[in-house]
Amino acid sequence: MKYLSTRGHADRPHFCDILLEGLAPDGGLYLPEHYPQVSDATLTAWRKVYHDQGYAALAFEILSLYIDDIPAADLRALCAKTYTAEVFGTGEIVPLRHVEDGLWLEALSNGPTLAFKDMAMQLLGNLFEYELGRRGESLNILGATSGDTGSAAEYAMRGKKGVRVFMTSPHGRMSPFQQAQMFSLMDDNIFNIAIEGVFDDCQDIVKAVSNDLAFKRQYKIGTVNSINWARLLAQVVYYFAGYIQATETNAQKVSFTVPSGNFGNVCAGHVARMMGLPIAQLVVATNENDVLDEFFRTGIYRVRGSADTHETSSPSMDISKASNFERFVFDLLGRDSARTADLFGPQLAQAGRFDLSAEPLFVQAASHYGFASGKSTHSDRLATIKDVFQRHGMVIDTHTADGVKVAREHQQPGVPMVVLETALPIKFAETIVEALGQQPDRPPKFNGIEDLPKRVVVMPADAAQVKAFMVEKCD
Repeated sequence: MKYLSTRGHADRPHFCDILLEGLAPDGGLYLPEHYPQVSDATLTAWRKVYHDQGYAALAFEILSLYIDDIPAADLRALCAKTYTAEVFGTGEIVPLRHVEDGLWLEALSNGPTLAFKDMAMQLLGNLFEYELGRRGESLNILGATSGDTGSAAEYAMRGKKGVRVFMTSPHGRMSPFQQAQMFSLMDDNIFNIAIEGVFDDCQDIVKAVSNDLAFKRQYKIGTVNSINWARLLAQVVYYFAGYIQATETNAQKVSFTVPSGNFGNVCAGHVARMMGLPIAQLVVATNENDVLDEFFRTGIYRVRGSADTHETSSPSMDISKASNFERFVFDLLGRDSARTADLFGPQLAQAGRFDLSAEPLFVQAASHYGFASGKSTHSDRLATIKDVFQRHGMVIDTHTADGVKVAREHQQPGVPMVVLETALPIKFAETIVEALGQQPDRPPKFNGIEDLPKRVVVMPADAAQVKAFMVEKCD
């Protein structure tokens, strides 16, 4: 399997090269040259693998379709090392929980940082260490987080040989728990940078540094954001696991609702559907920052500036420039790299938007790719958290509440709707107290985390200053 850039770069690297590279040299995102097709017989075999051998074995089956430059025995061992009951709190790894008639939650937040990002990040940490060890190299990871990516990356990379992590986050815009998870880490290879701005400013810095090819090569810059294909690939696995748990035969279809800001989580669902997984709908749930909902309703993709990016009670989705969206648009346009490069390069830079509403390909998008969308607000969030608790005795976090609210609007008779849980409620305690009048459960290992000493550097939204800080710490 070789990979191509959404913007048409001539290189066709293998998996381990793009694992360490992140963005393509032309600023595009990597995708496989083709999506392996999963036959009915293969899906049946994978059911048996999952039920008999568990999640790690299923992960190996799926990942091995895309990774041919790691020996099979090594890849199997990496999956087995990653997906354990010790790391994820349960042997099921991603159990389904029934909420109400036709509606399920897929629990993705049992990992070390209590968020779905652990599902991919724990594998990424092991892949990085393995590949860097093979090459005798080191890697400086530059990331951006709106809340959960940062802690998941830092917990996955702390103490890993040959890896440093420089994580940018929007200053003061994460929950106190999220900030404490990151800033309280004192490992020598972890550096937190709070950017005076919003998440999109952090993401722009990561892209600016990645697009400085000389700097990127000199300092061996990689990324753990979902622009890294390896992370998105790891997320494909839990769509198959969720489907297998929700069905008894391959004749059944399942829909997934995904709280989404940067389009990485739901893009993994798009990949699973393109492989042949019987997904009826992929429902994108946004908060007040509804750039994705607007696109799927109108065909217009309109990014917002910092001043127009709302600070909400589901802060991990406070994003107005969805990086992974380029991968879907590339597929939507029949993999036309020239058009994709124009839309996400000059057009967005000059106009801040593009309009595909008149494209026949966009009109067919819902039926051809299964996408639907919806929006949730703070009052919706509170009402949904309260309703799910009062009727079903479950406490859900704010982002998952956005998902449940939108999922209920898109349910179809006879089609199970699976909402991807994104985090445990303790990460957003203030809003849970507002909704329920009580604190959410806190795992004992996180008692007093907000009171621990913190190590973080505050900087303006300036890529040059971030680069200077990285040089200082690398030399």
